[in-house]
Amino acid sequence: MLSKIVFHHTDARKAWLTWRMLRYARTLRKDPTHAERVLWQRLRRRQLAGFKFRRQHSVGPYICDFACLEASIVVELDGSQHAEQSDYDARRDMFLRSRGFRVLRFWNNDVLGRTEVILETIYEALYRTEMDGRLD
Repeated sequence: MLSKIVFHHTDARKAWLTWRMLRYARTLRKDPTHAERVLWQRLRRRQLAGFKFRRQHSVGPYICDFACLEASIVVELDGSQHAEQSDYDARRDMFLRSRGFRVLRFWNNDVLGRTEVILETIYEALYRTEMDGRLD
């Protein structure tokens, strides 16, 4: 009987954490950075080679800026704060890769200043599975 109580408690906690994560992802979708807004305008509605991208998509305990599930690609846009959190980003990327995703990282200022180059790189990565990591 005790194991059933623990099991139900664990399920309730998992559901509560999932609900909080979804709520946080919705908040992020409502208040994107300028770079996220610019890139999303070009990725949404299957505009890039017919691939569907999701915005602020959760994978495990992480929320990814953009994810293409059919190509198993996560696109992350990094601001200046990422220079100080490289250990966190490395752990995060390792987790995402363990789930079968390739992680493409771009700096916000590159997205804003070289949008077409960034889109060409993402397009190429959709078809070239060896492309992974920071692509400057």
